[in-house]
Amino acid sequence: MVIGLGRFGSALALELATRGTEVLAIDVRPKIVQSLAGRLTHVAAADSTDIDALRELGVGEFYRAVVAIGGDLEASILTTSLLDELGVDDIWAKAVTLQHRTILERVGAHHTVLPEHDMGERVAHMVSGRMLDYIEVDEDFALVKTHPPKDLVGVPLGETRLRSRHGVTVVSVKSPGESFTYADADTILQYGDVILVAGPIAKAERFAERA
Repeated sequence: MVIGLGRFGSALALELATRGTEVLAIDVRPKIVQSLAGRLTHVAAADSTDIDALRELGVGEFYRAVVAIGGDLEASILTTSLLDELGVDDIWAKAVTLQHRTILERVGAHHTVLPEHDMGERVAHMVSGRMLDYIEVDEDFALVKTHPPKDLVGVPLGETRLRSRHGVTVVSVKSPGESFTYADADTILQYGDVILVAGPIAKAERFAERA
């Protein structure tokens, strides 16, 4: 279930539907609902701050819900609270500020996302270094996409003592024109390869700087 069909919510609902997930999409604006009616199987115009309207839609029967309301903080918070009251097991909510995120977590959100904030941090890591991509997996752990440094090229990974020397692990490698594949101790990296490196944020960033 996706509640709030702005740019973020619409993109999320459509992507989930493309992946074969059954989605109930809800928005208070009939025009938005109508515009998505032919692209999503289940779309409803309803006020998500009205618990009776949510009950009529069978919201309590859903295991997972995403509150993608961004423009109306009061509606976002109240909707999240009502979903918790109706017994939805897994509630995701979009936050627009850190304070908003804190409130959402207090009223029942199990997961919160700040799209603009998170993307800003991600791009900052990429712009300030030599990474091709960056995903923060936890508060102090990241997955970095980069090229292999010179001293790793032509040597089996098992002989590089990468983890003891740099505190990171090469988990996957992609050669030009090929798909990503798992890396192991026998993997030999070449110039032009792209690698995925996992490790503590500071160590992963420092390693990427050597590329």
